[in-house]
Amino acid sequence: MSEPLQKPAVIRVTSLTRTYTMGSESVHALREVDLDVGQNEYVAVMGHSGSGKSTLMNLLGCLDKADAGEYELNGINTTDMNAASLAHVRNQQIGFVFQSFELLPRVSALKNVELPLIYSNVPFWKRRILAKEALERVGLGGRVTHKPNQLSGGEKQRVAVARALVSGPSLLLADEPTGNLDSATSSGIMDLFEQLYREGQTIIMVTHESDIAAHARRIVRMKDGQIYSDLPTEQDPASEHINAPSFPKEPS
Repeated sequence: MSEPLQKPAVIRVTSLTRTYTMGSESVHALREVDLDVGQNEYVAVMGHSGSGKSTLMNLLGCLDKADAGEYELNGINTTDMNAASLAHVRNQQIGFVFQSFELLPRVSALKNVELPLIYSNVPFWKRRILAKEALERVGLGGRVTHKPNQLSGGEKQRVAVARALVSGPSLLLADEPTGNLDSATSSGIMDLFEQLYREGQTIIMVTHESDIAAHARRIVRMKDGQIYSDLPTEQDPASEHINAPSFPKEPS
């Protein structure tokens, strides 16, 4: 069970359970998981393949529904929502960053970032302003007209981060955000996440890389569909063997 929150809750998960049927076999992907995440927390979720971390990410992102338990996002209970309501929550409350970037190859960085705003019926002129601001925020103000094939891997991921941020989400979900990047480029993306965290963004990041997880302030470890460890990064036993970053003073 998570410790009592010191900041307003963004996520409250209670007894979340998800089982998949594969042929004649039932796979218990999540088993009564409890998790609280406060506003402006930076959390890494770790675990081996089959641990349940991807299933948890899908449920937190409203991409899937639990079989049992409850999930509250900013005080809104999503448990009994239909597909249309969940899609609205995703668009308004959650920004996604994926390992494979998921950019549209034939359009510019600017138009890729505008995409979530189109689904929100934001006027054209306002979409342009917000998308440019998001690209500037991630250091790509000079790449607005470039298409993905004209960008480096790190720049593609920055475009993806800008797209995730353009709607002003309360929660940023990142699934292996450095998985397709070399170590130097990964470091730059982690610096960007640190900047966003210090600006007040709540971040949950799934990763299998301990050195990447060490950038977070809290590490949640999963096994067999359950959380078996939930500790501040400096108290996580595995982090003791990593050259973790030296963090400046926490945001107030």
